[in-house]
Amino acid sequence: MSKAIFYYTGSGNSLWVARNLAKELGDTELISIADWKKGNPKIDLDTAGLVFPVHMWGVPPPVIKFTDELKALQPKYLFAVGVNAGALANTLVQLKGVLKKAGLALNSGFSIIMPTNYAPWGGPGTKEEQQRRFDAAGAKIKQIAAYIKAKETRPVEKGPLWQRIVFTPIYHLATPNLAKMDRSFRADEKCNKCGICAKVCPAQNITFNDGKPVRNHKCEQCYACLQWCPQEAIQYGKNTIKYPRYHQPDIQLKDVLKNR
Repeated sequence: MSKAIFYYTGSGNSLWVARNLAKELGDTELISIADWKKGNPKIDLDTAGLVFPVHMWGVPPPVIKFTDELKALQPKYLFAVGVNAGALANTLVQLKGVLKKAGLALNSGFSIIMPTNYAPWGGPGTKEEQQRRFDAAGAKIKQIAAYIKAKETRPVEKGPLWQRIVFTPIYHLATPNLAKMDRSFRADEKCNKCGICAKVCPAQNITFNDGKPVRNHKCEQCYACLQWCPQEAIQYGKNTIKYPRYHQPDIQLKDVLKNR
């Protein structure tokens, strides 16, 4: 294997970006970070990429944890793509520092803007607005692929200064509490006990007790459970019941369930 993209996804945005980037690069394997098992056999990598959603204006903890596995693989060229809804903040700068501590150099880092899946703050926008973002993302993916093929070393992309000043401290304050923020999730009367919420959860945080989903305080705040529930029965706080659900329309449930 010469090229691989390691992706972390909830609503499918990052998987869509990873899949399209792999297509542009050619001969590139897609590997789920959530499905990677510690002690997997070492693979020979020339080029490796990390594609992940920006969580709380920073790098999701599972991606940070995965850098230990990436260190063992020692790719010769390493890139990253932070998928966000317009608030990249200091995410890729943070990742560069994390990788440096692991003895890895981040050769390039890019931002891709997609519709938001952060349900507590509203829906993803109209279908027309979503399509505009998909089109712009597709064009940028082609540009990113050209940089990667040429193995260009480029400065990582950053959000505006105000985002980096305001949001970075919030990330550091909020992230230690992510796991227990699942207390605000609930299943309403529409729940039919199908179990899809448990199956799509990359953290394996959801079990069932008396037919009702129970969260076990390992939440990663990806909102896969809420967005993929076919009954729209899962709510977070008081407001999500009025907002439309979203998952990337080209990504199917079976794509997210693979190997889980």
